[in-house]
Amino acid sequence: MVTIPWPLKQTAMRNLSKIINSFNQLIFDAGEILKNKLLRADGTVKWYRFHWRRMHLHLSNEGITEFNSNICRQYLLGLFGEFDYATLPKRDKDVVKIINVLCEFYDTGTLVSYKERIVLDGTIGKQMKQFIGHQESLRLKPWTTKEREHYLSRFLFYLKDHNINTISKVNKVIILDYLKTLDRHKPSVAHKTLRAIRVFLKYLFDQGQLKEDTSVFVPKDKYIKQARLPSIYKVDEIQRMISAIDRSRPCGKRNYAMTLLASRLGLRASDIAGLKFENLLWEQSLVSFNQYKTGRLLQLPLLADVGEGIIDYLKYARPISDEPYVFLSGRSPLGRIYSCTVTGAVQRAFVASGVNIESRRHGPHALRHSLASLLLEQSTVMPVITEVLGHEDSRSTRYYLRIDLTSMKQCMLDAPPVPYAFYEQKGGHFYALAIRRYLCAIPGAIPIR
Repeated sequence: MVTIPWPLKQTAMRNLSKIINSFNQLIFDAGEILKNKLLRADGTVKWYRFHWRRMHLHLSNEGITEFNSNICRQYLLGLFGEFDYATLPKRDKDVVKIINVLCEFYDTGTLVSYKERIVLDGTIGKQMKQFIGHQESLRLKPWTTKEREHYLSRFLFYLKDHNINTISKVNKVIILDYLKTLDRHKPSVAHKTLRAIRVFLKYLFDQGQLKEDTSVFVPKDKYIKQARLPSIYKVDEIQRMISAIDRSRPCGKRNYAMTLLASRLGLRASDIAGLKFENLLWEQSLVSFNQYKTGRLLQLPLLADVGEGIIDYLKYARPISDEPYVFLSGRSPLGRIYSCTVTGAVQRAFVASGVNIESRRHGPHALRHSLASLLLEQSTVMPVITEVLGHEDSRSTRYYLRIDLTSMKQCMLDAPPVPYAFYEQKGGHFYALAIRRYLCAIPGAIPIR
């Protein structure tokens, strides 16, 4: 056994301490920029720091004592190999984005939000700002106005690059030339761009800032957003997932209670994270709260196993705190959790359970869809499902009809028999030709001569 002299050991420990402290300082500083400059939520900052610390632990175990942006990229290659970002699942895309944020901060000393790159200046830019202000006054969703601001800023950049300084010079040719610069493989981008430009030009005409309604020059596309089928799980799969949660640990007791709320009552992650003690009406066995998404009051029965899971967490796992929220973070500083914590807990439980999640979403919303599917299979009437899910009307609930495969099969019609005259048309030549082409398309088939 080789004995390291004490002075050398002390020097090595000091160097290691400096590396750890410098990396911790880097993580802290990057998180503060996210929180104070980019106004990210506390839960988001915690999620970023979690992945940064996990990367640091991995690098330490590999004996890597330095840190730079190249090391970050090598770490990503170790996780995913040579990857195409566009084909990665969403959770892996999030990891890549989070690691690249730290690389950017290390290289530049700051972080720049994409929103800060939107510059609406000049005469046309001022008109665009007025339009965005008008859109906000209509109480549209914030995302809608931000989206239109984003696509209009791109259009403004194109106009400035072509020395077009007044909106009166914008004509059909310019609009069509700009559309040619968009990626044709992303039809949604072209659709949103056309809509933003069309509404903007219509606004200027209505305000008297344009003598001619040039919004009619903006072509209309046939883009239709294809809704993705919801991911659903069977009862036994959900039970396996719930059983995989380690309830011996405080966070496990919390995650177990949260998962029961999502699977048994179909609550959204935002409502679980924001659940307060005042929302638990123990004497009436009810859960009563205003939904975060709609603001609508929702009252659901507090089922026995759900109530027992919450009580187990409150008695034996919840940190002592004056917070009004039921579920708290498991690490210091103690405080309320956010929807990302709920989502992460459910996703980790699915992974640990061994349930097949390939090409299936596996968060709290998948449990919400699964509950709707179970109610449909039990022939529950639509108004009841609408109340359980907290929808404002049944139109939103109809979205879940696509997953009711049992009822869909009952609507199937038998295919009518083909009349014999079909086979005899054109002396049978037409039918023989069709069969020959079909057989030629099958590997190994012997064609008819």
